[in-house]
Amino acid sequence: HAEHAVSAALEMQRKLEELDELFKKKNWPEIHIGVGVNTGSMNVGDMGSKFRKAYTVLGDAVNLGSRLEALTKSYHVKILVGESTCKETEPLFLYRPIDRVKVKGKLTNTNIYEPIVLRQEASAHWLDQVQLHQQAFEAYLHQKWGEAETFFKQLKEMDSNKDLYDLFLARIAAYQKTPPPENWDGVWTPST
Repeated sequence: HAEHAVSAALEMQRKLEELDELFKKKNWPEIHIGVGVNTGSMNVGDMGSKFRKAYTVLGDAVNLGSRLEALTKSYHVKILVGESTCKETEPLFLYRPIDRVKVKGKLTNTNIYEPIVLRQEASAHWLDQVQLHQQAFEAYLHQKWGEAETFFKQLKEMDSNKDLYDLFLARIAAYQKTPPPENWDGVWTPST
């Protein structure tokens, strides 16, 4: 299911781009959606009592998927996937690491990723950009602020998603003024 879910999320975004072109011609507002995908155990089916039932899903994996969807707005990306989904589908899709987060309701942290494209369709531009992004993120996690800042500035010039890199550049500037605690592990705790 993880492969199908990520494929569907990427296809949804492709179709949305087509719709937006049509909407622009009609002077309609653009539509933006965020998609959160996570893999794990859950309960699926009719839940409730004999008086009121609903077909639904319950479980920690579902909750994380929902949190990831909400975080797409914070990171200015269209799709976020959890670590388990990324591990299952990494041979098929090109991913860039987005952050290490501890979401509301969870005691442990998780790495989150953005799927870019099917690996077999990845252009040299995307391969280079993702490699540089991984270097930038590793430098950030190892508190090599100057190196991370240089990489994120380069990425900002390469990518149309400037807001994602502004987010990391702002964090780096804040950490240069007030360093994180000695035991900092790179985890960000979002408010959503």
